[in-house]
Amino acid sequence: MQALKPEEVADLLRHALKDPRGFGNQQVEMPDKLIDAIAAFSNGDARAALSTLEMAVLNGTVSGEKIVVTEETVEQCTSKKSLLYDKSGEEHYNLISALHKSMRNSDPDAAVYWLARMLEAGEDPLYIARRVTRFAAEDVGLADPRALELAVAAYQACHYIGMPECTVHLAEAVIYLSVAPKSNAVDVAYMLAKKDALTMLAEPVPLAIRNAPTKLMKELGYGKDYQFAHDTEEKLTNMQCLPDSLAGREYYRPTEEGTEGKIKKRLQEIKDWKKEHK
Repeated sequence: MQALKPEEVADLLRHALKDPRGFGNQQVEMPDKLIDAIAAFSNGDARAALSTLEMAVLNGTVSGEKIVVTEETVEQCTSKKSLLYDKSGEEHYNLISALHKSMRNSDPDAAVYWLARMLEAGEDPLYIARRVTRFAAEDVGLADPRALELAVAAYQACHYIGMPECTVHLAEAVIYLSVAPKSNAVDVAYMLAKKDALTMLAEPVPLAIRNAPTKLMKELGYGKDYQFAHDTEEKLTNMQCLPDSLAGREYYRPTEEGTEGKIKKRLQEIKDWKKEHK
C-alpha cells in the first residue's frame, strides 16, 4: 500500500530490460543514470515507471540491432509528469473530495490546484464538470443562482471543445464557485421533503389543485375553489397546496447569504400576508 523507493523501482526497470517478458529479447542500450531518472520520476509508482520505460524504448534510436535510449528520449517521454492517480481507485475519490471541499471552504487556490491535479492526470473533464454542476446547486444554491448557469456553461464548453482547451472553462467555474456565497438550504429542503415523501407516499393531492380535464372529475370536485394567483393584486392567495397531514410544513429555510437573503425577506413577506389574510 506504500509507494516504492526509487532504488526498488530502478531494480524493477532493470529486470524489465533483461527479462524476455519485457525487453530481454531486444538489445536495449540505456545508461544507468537514465534508469534512475525514470525511477525518480515515477514517484514510487511501478506502473508509471514501466509505462515510461516502454515509451522510452519504443522511441529509442535504432542503431543496427540495438535500440539506444538517450537522455533526450527520456526527457521527451517525461515532459508531462505522470501524477499519482487512479481513475477507479481511492485516489480518484480523494481528489474529487478535495476539490469539492476546497470550493465549499471558499479556497479558490486549493480548488484550482486539485482541479489541475485531476485534469493533468488524465481525468475526464466531463466527470469533473458534472461534479461542479452538482456543487453549484448543493453548496451555493440560491445564494447565487448564476452559479448553476456558469457550471452548466462550463460542462457544455467541455463537451464542445474537450481537452486541453476546456481547462480554462473549468477553472473559471471552480474559482467562481469557490468565492460565491454559500448555502445548502436547497439541498436540505429536498432531503427533508424526501423523508416525508418516502414515509407518506399515499397523501392525497388537495382537490383545489388537482387537474380536471373531464366532466366527471369536475363533478367530483377536482379543481374546485382553485385560486388563480395572477388574478389577485398581490399575486398571492391562501390556498393550501400541501396535503392536510403536512399543512404548515417548512422545508426550505433560506440563509442570509447573497441572493438568498432577498429570498428570505420575500418569504417572510408572503408568510405575513397569508397570516393577515386568513
